[in-house]
Amino acid sequence: MNYNFDEIIDRRHTNALNTDGFRGYIFHAGPEKVFPYKDEEFVRMWVADMEFGVAPEILDALRSRIDRRIFGYTGIYDSEYYEAFSKWCLDHYDWSFPQEQLCVSPGIIPALYQLTETLCTKDEKVLVNTPAYGYFAHAAEYAGVGILTSPMLKKADGTFEADFDDFEKKCADPSCKLVFWCNPQNPSGRMWTEQELKKAAGIIQKYNLWVVSDEIHCDLIRCGNRHIPMAKVMTDYPKLITCMAPTKTFNMAGLAFSNIIIRDAALRERFKDRDKLFGMVNPMSLTAAKAAYEVGGAWHEELKKYLDANFAFVKQYLAEKLPDAVMYIPEATYLAWVDMSKCLPDVEDMPDFFANKAGVLLEGGNSLFVGNAAGYIRLNLAMPRSIIKTGLDRMTDAIEKHNSK
Repeated sequence: MNYNFDEIIDRRHTNALNTDGFRGYIFHAGPEKVFPYKDEEFVRMWVADMEFGVAPEILDALRSRIDRRIFGYTGIYDSEYYEAFSKWCLDHYDWSFPQEQLCVSPGIIPALYQLTETLCTKDEKVLVNTPAYGYFAHAAEYAGVGILTSPMLKKADGTFEADFDDFEKKCADPSCKLVFWCNPQNPSGRMWTEQELKKAAGIIQKYNLWVVSDEIHCDLIRCGNRHIPMAKVMTDYPKLITCMAPTKTFNMAGLAFSNIIIRDAALRERFKDRDKLFGMVNPMSLTAAKAAYEVGGAWHEELKKYLDANFAFVKQYLAEKLPDAVMYIPEATYLAWVDMSKCLPDVEDMPDFFANKAGVLLEGGNSLFVGNAAGYIRLNLAMPRSIIKTGLDRMTDAIEKHNSK
């Protein structure tokens, strides 16, 4: 089947965060926040969901479920979903896990909140590499615990690598209880090598810490790459929790469904006991997740090819039009992490600048990525190439006008 990733789909009036919730998320503001652009005039390159239609094979499965006409209380009472997900893991990562370790959650974010609150006391801390996904810090704040940061090392070509000396120093802090390890890393897009994973794992095990491996972007990788789950490296470590989500891979974030793989039996029971939904799941979410793993493979392969081409396009565009912007093509994610500090050396708030001066919505900076992110922007490239070009053209014009003053 051919899939049309160039189709522009109108998401207005669907209560989408992307179109209707950007003021609160990016700017921590409400309707009082006004811009020179109407809401429908913005180019949206911010939140990490895609501008592509869901795979028709998944839509067909949802229609079949709708035709059953009853949407009663739903749980996972057989092994069919596990078998579908387990086969995907074996095919794509050469890894699987026992069925009893699988828990599900409405999302990885609520799971992070729940795990942090369960594992940490008020005098303990979580550790993250920075720049980091903002909700790692929010989970710590929600649980009322502290946060330790280990800034990653920036290289001249725009890539990042973990500072393992600093990472171990932070792990050795007596207050450190839990590590959030992002694999692949968001926002940098790094796919950790087996050697790097072993180095991190060794440090974590040395200090007997809990670790949540957030692997939500594990399927959104460049063609030819292969994801290595942290669980393949920490083969027997009981304090590992692995998080993956078909809703990210297959652009179904609103269906709110994720896989939380918990090895420790006692923690697994505590996680289930704290489940505010009492084991219930959305029947449409379960249907879509199972179909994604069973029949979504062809769409997924074509998606990766299109994303690869988008990254190549942006890399070439910046080289020609904005040579001072530093960007590398990441091994994973559909998010470009771009250093704009030489393009706009006097601009501190990049999202506000581009929203007001270019009509482009994007994320960036320390307020959204915890730290070590000054001068950086994150661009969502999971959209038709024509939209990306429009956004980049607007950004280039805004930069040129600003620097000509």
